[in-house]
Amino acid sequence: MRKRTSAPNLEVHLLREGIIESVHQAEAAVYDQRGRLLSVAGSADTCAFMRSALKPFQALAVTTTGTLSNYNLTDKDLAIICSSHQGTKEQARQVFNILWRAEIEPTALQCPIPEGKKSPLEYNCSGKHAGMLAVAKKYGWPLNNYLSRAHPVQQLILSQISELLKMPADEFITAHDDCGAPIYLMQLGQMAYLYAQLASGDNLDLERIVRAMTHYPIMVGGAGHFDSELIQQTGGKLVSKAGAEGIQCIGRLGEGMGLAIKVKDGSKRAKYAVAIHLLRQMGWISPTVAESLSEQFLILSKYKRLEVLGDLSMI
Repeated sequence: MRKRTSAPNLEVHLLREGIIESVHQAEAAVYDQRGRLLSVAGSADTCAFMRSALKPFQALAVTTTGTLSNYNLTDKDLAIICSSHQGTKEQARQVFNILWRAEIEPTALQCPIPEGKKSPLEYNCSGKHAGMLAVAKKYGWPLNNYLSRAHPVQQLILSQISELLKMPADEFITAHDDCGAPIYLMQLGQMAYLYAQLASGDNLDLERIVRAMTHYPIMVGGAGHFDSELIQQTGGKLVSKAGAEGIQCIGRLGEGMGLAIKVKDGSKRAKYAVAIHLLRQMGWISPTVAESLSEQFLILSKYKRLEVLGDLSMI
């Protein structure tokens, strides 16, 4: 990673009939697959928990261990493992399929049951949990504590992320995500670097994860979800994964470039606005796609819309 480089933050304005009602601050970084900072807004050194944007890399535990072939799992199963889904019947059934093929009871899932729902299968992280359980089952590891930081499946995930970032595993600051799984504090630049590697095509296991996400975008999020819409509307040329608290990460396939965004106050609406703004600026999406996404995610109602001010600074 390069030494600290910074530039002015981005600002997202919520306009009510053209009058500023709220303001969000955001930062972003673009890296290439060699770990070089290409452009920045704010600071690439800003630290945040990567949250669900880490899921494609947690899925490496599934692709690198032969777990997919061992249980005859498909790319559609892999896509739901990487997802933050909406708990639809189709998505919950896909999670159940993973557990069924691995002969694991749904009661083994330790993610929460969403409010108003009946099963942890419907929780947005259930695919990730099913993948972790399948790996543990393959190796005969305990299932009852698969979320423990010391569990072999979590140690495997950490070692693979550590290898990608060329950073000792014991240097990561760890906490727990809302679903109970370990999550890691990272620099914004490190997040962008991971997505640059995801999009590079140089790693066969990461390439399969990308293929699953781009072939089954509805599994990744759902109808009307930003990640699914972006993947679909770009014809799979971009891979996208949101994270809670204002995290959004995007990789440009074949180019080995990754974009990471953090909205300081954690706003979901603001991160989508920043993503569209920057993707348009960098030429990663066409004017037609930019207009379509803007209609979906920038125009909030008859009276409210979002506007982004500021640009990435080239390094």
